[in-house]
Amino acid sequence: MDELDLKIGFVYYNNLLAGIIYEDNEGYVFQYDEQYLLSNNKPISLTLPLSNKEYHSKILFPFFDGLIPEGWLLKIALEQYDLKTRDRFKLLLLTCEDCVGAVSIRRSKL
Repeated sequence: MDELDLKIGFVYYNNLLAGIIYEDNEGYVFQYDEQYLLSNNKPISLTLPLSNKEYHSKILFPFFDGLIPEGWLLKIALEQYDLKTRDRFKLLLLTCEDCVGAVSIRRSKL
């Protein structure tokens, strides 16, 4: 698995590209897709209202962290990908392509 593949995630809401999330030296950045904003869609979370500005956080945004599996499903993912639990961003990108609910995270655009 290429390390570059694990630096950016494409955020989908009901299979529509809603934005991107990525990790940089300062923490994490989320930004809505311009077309998503123009189409009068819903925000992916009440904590990330629709805006053309970038959202920045030193920790993984709680909304995205909440998408990561827990319990036995997390244990399976950790074993399958040989990851450490503290690497929440990699877990997000590797395990949240098929989440329960409307939001999914993909490592490439559809």
